[in-house]
Amino acid sequence: MRLSIHQFRIVIQATVPVAIGRGLAALLLLLTAPVAAFLWLRGARVRRTPRMGRHGALVMEQTLFNRAGAPVALFHAFPRLVNLANGDLCWVGPAAREVGPCDLRTEKGRVVASVPPGIFSTWKLRQRTNVAYGTQKDIDAEYVRTRSLRANCGILLRSLLASLYGGETRGALKERAHILGLPLDNLSMDQAIDAIVTPAAHGRLRQVSFVNVDCVNLSYRDTAYRNALVNSDLRLADGIGLRIAGRILHSEIRQNVNGTDLFPLLLARIVGSGQSLFLLGGRPGVADDVATWAQANYPGARIAGTAHGYFAPDEESALIERINQSGASILLVAFGAPRQEKWIERNAGRLLAHAALGVGGLFDFYAGRIPRAPQWLRELGLEWTYRLFQEPGRMWRRYLVGNVLFLSRVMTERAKRQLGIGQIQEQVNS
Repeated sequence: MRLSIHQFRIVIQATVPVAIGRGLAALLLLLTAPVAAFLWLRGARVRRTPRMGRHGALVMEQTLFNRAGAPVALFHAFPRLVNLANGDLCWVGPAAREVGPCDLRTEKGRVVASVPPGIFSTWKLRQRTNVAYGTQKDIDAEYVRTRSLRANCGILLRSLLASLYGGETRGALKERAHILGLPLDNLSMDQAIDAIVTPAAHGRLRQVSFVNVDCVNLSYRDTAYRNALVNSDLRLADGIGLRIAGRILHSEIRQNVNGTDLFPLLLARIVGSGQSLFLLGGRPGVADDVATWAQANYPGARIAGTAHGYFAPDEESALIERINQSGASILLVAFGAPRQEKWIERNAGRLLAHAALGVGGLFDFYAGRIPRAPQWLRELGLEWTYRLFQEPGRMWRRYLVGNVLFLSRVMTERAKRQLGIGQIQEQVNS
């Protein structure tokens, strides 16, 4: 049976990367054999952990531990070269899963199980930078559907670069993380959305603030803004800078809960729920464009109304009345920090919505005014570099100066904590 050119290309694309990967693993095994022998003589031993392999087959993932039972520094993953050489694992693939029921009855389950698990994966990469929204199976299925040699090389390179941030967040985390005196609600994206769509028991408006590096820096110069953040009902960690700070200060951040990623997930959640959004902010016409995008992509999500952010002080009362008459459950305010947080705090008693979110420049992204950074930059936690490239004249001080200033404050705070200074204030904040 002769293959067409198209079929031949598919076969080549499927087999050549696998052959290259197995050949590379075998070569590395040969080159590092003396190191393996030395570690073995020093008492290191291989631990085999059962994992789910291709089509649900059992795979024994191998790792190296010393006599005390701790991972061998630098060479912990060395034995996985054996798994790679024999084809049980591949360099890049779906994340290896613990042994359990293998659901091959669903299309998604069959897609994920169709290729061997990888040492590097999109799921692990996004966990490192706290942007692993959705389930592991969803992200693994996305990887399998879009995989290619070029994509695999990109995931491998980004994973190596992302390792500079440390490992992915593991284990039990505190309900609150404290970064430079600001208490942050340590929620996942799903938990944050649950809190936003659920009316508060006391019936008053729930203020939600997203806190990034620039917000922290602004709070040092603006006491009223800092108070607005501290008094917010939810303060959500936004961006890779907060994750790095949390790791340095031993106050781990669970997930990068930013408004731009939250918006489409929030729209999906309110479909058919009877809840609605009011979009306030941006230049004239921007909020309308966002509403058009939302209704085109999430037809069942109700937008109760829109209004731009360029209104005079004497127009504020009429605007609030309009928001209340719309019946909106959730208000998104895009004035930029610190104005939006102060505005929400000042008008909280007049607004009938059960939640109000300060969302910064979110509207500009979804209105198509400003393109968002590509996915690969977001997975590296470098979305800020794209914004700097887009608007260097406006953003250079915020990022080039602000990031250095923030990091210096974090390192100073770490030194104080090591000396026992400031612990009483943290206990008061919590």
